[in-house]
Amino acid sequence: MKPRIKILGDPTMIQTQHLTKHYGDLTAVENISFKLEPGRVLGFLGPNGAGKSTTMKMLAGFLAPTSGSATVCGHDVVDDALAAKRVVGYLPEGAPSYGEMTPRQFLAFVADVRGLTGARRTQRLDDVIERLHLNGVLEQPIETLSKGFKRRVGLAQAIVHDPAVLILDEPTDGLDPNQKHEVRALINAMAKDKTIIVSTHILEEVHAVCSRAIIIANGRILADATPAELEARSRYHQAVSLTTVNVAAAKEALSRVADVAAIEIDPQDHRITAFPKPGKQIFAAISDLLKAQSIQVSELQLESGRMDEVFRTITQGEAKQAHA
Repeated sequence: MKPRIKILGDPTMIQTQHLTKHYGDLTAVENISFKLEPGRVLGFLGPNGAGKSTTMKMLAGFLAPTSGSATVCGHDVVDDALAAKRVVGYLPEGAPSYGEMTPRQFLAFVADVRGLTGARRTQRLDDVIERLHLNGVLEQPIETLSKGFKRRVGLAQAIVHDPAVLILDEPTDGLDPNQKHEVRALINAMAKDKTIIVSTHILEEVHAVCSRAIIIANGRILADATPAELEARSRYHQAVSLTTVNVAAAKEALSRVADVAAIEIDPQDHRITAFPKPGKQIFAAISDLLKAQSIQVSELQLESGRMDEVFRTITQGEAKQAHA
């Protein structure tokens, strides 16, 4: 039977309070505080060097904070480290392992370390091998495997004990599109009964797996919201984009829509984007006008917002402040 985590009162699965890490004069993580409830997937988003991996290591108990605290399922990661580690599955960046071992040997070793025995041990090993599609490489040395299979082995060891909390550091970095899709599908499937933190610098990851996103730069939290809330900060939120061969006529028509504040044309693909005035909706008016003017379009899209633009605005603003 899977051990159950009893949550009485406060259902918080992960909590950090003023978590900070210094390396001499370098501040890698500064005053990070957040809570995460059961069944949520939190995307820890930031540029390289933002402090994502340092935070993951502190949550997983691999690195002691300089100050502040972190708890997992109510267990302090420093004062109650063994209990915290028992309920956590951790995939470090790059998925390190023992290269001379085969996946079968490595997963058996991890199962022993995790205290799995008997039928439970056999069931969990069979489950992760099947779930990560490792049957074809079980007897090959890990050092001979492709990056994709190494990452699968890393994920398998992280979930072999069926933990309540998963901490995944850059789980799809360097994988091809098919491999990324498989890993994201696995994360989505596990999110039904686990609490998951995924650190990443890949913006599409937020849409693919996350119910909440924290943007971090220079070791500090700059934003904490749902993906939709972050997109709503974009200047493209509720903008209308279209593609047509008759660019000049379309631009002239859009300029006559009362609630259009600005029009931009991409110099490369000539895609037209119309931006609404604050609080206004322009999609229906534009669609009706294009039909009335018999301007044919190959694509007409209402934009929810662009995460890359929000990410750049937030992190580059922080970089300018830090430089100043």
